[in-house]
Amino acid sequence: MKELKQVPQNAAANGPIAAAVFACGFGCFALGVLAVAGDGSKSVAAALNFYNPAGPLSGVTSVAIALWLVCWAVLASRWRNKSMAFGKVSAFAFLLLALGLLLTFPPFGDLLLGR
Repeated sequence: MKELKQVPQNAAANGPIAAAVFACGFGCFALGVLAVAGDGSKSVAAALNFYNPAGPLSGVTSVAIALWLVCWAVLASRWRNKSMAFGKVSAFAFLLLALGLLLTFPPFGDLLLGR
């Protein structure tokens, strides 16, 4: 993945904030992808079934939260003292959020799965 360009050095370091915003978008997208994968594959659904009364949804949300936290930690450490182009980071995060929301919409997931 190509790293985003940094803004001039006189700007305050906003890397940890940008990491948090981007990680939120990534976590939402991961939730949508896992929801569609769990709905479309019995083996994935069985792997994501952490708690029987809730079914695969328990694993979908747990894994998505874990991925969000890992993404946030990795990006926060990499961007700690950097000033990122916050507008671009936010725009990409909101794109991921919108895609994640779209993937959690059952008719769209069924369309992707060919149902």
